[in-house]
Amino acid sequence: MSRIGKRPIPIPKGVQVKIEDNTITVKGPKGELKREIHPDIGAKIQDDKIIVFVKRQTKKSPALHGLFNALIWNMVEGVTKGFQKSLEIVGVGYRAELKGSNKLVLHLGYSHPIEYELPKGISAQVDKNKITVSGIDKELVGQVAAKIRSFRPPEPYKGKGIRYEGEQIIRKAGKGGGAK
Repeated sequence: MSRIGKRPIPIPKGVQVKIEDNTITVKGPKGELKREIHPDIGAKIQDDKIIVFVKRQTKKSPALHGLFNALIWNMVEGVTKGFQKSLEIVGVGYRAELKGSNKLVLHLGYSHPIEYELPKGISAQVDKNKITVSGIDKELVGQVAAKIRSFRPPEPYKGKGIRYEGEQIIRKAGKGGGAK
């Protein structure tokens, strides 16, 4: 049995949770999220808490029990507080700008600017060399941040590129310089 799966998920004030068949819907002040639950896993509402339980015991059910508990926990937290990831742009001439409300234009040393259309439900803020991606779906926020980082990942020699805020880049030494 999963230890993470056993913890009850508190439902804060202002959040509505509806469980129908294998679908859970969480509605809160920031928006609404919906997710399919695996057939081996079930969920019920009891005393302003969501209880996730195993319907059918299989080899994968302990892992799925913890997974769906964490996913539902993130849904509840997303509709109340939201999630955000910050990225730093390092490099001379590298910059980002926001066109409209959902198009991110990145100048990263290529011969052309990269235009990235933000998915629905995701917003971004650009402040000098910092991009902040935010939204209510934790999975989507992380996916968008990883996609933006993939346009110019940090390189190990000078550290130029897009990195997560606080990410440590292990630097390599350059050429040895004539030692024979």
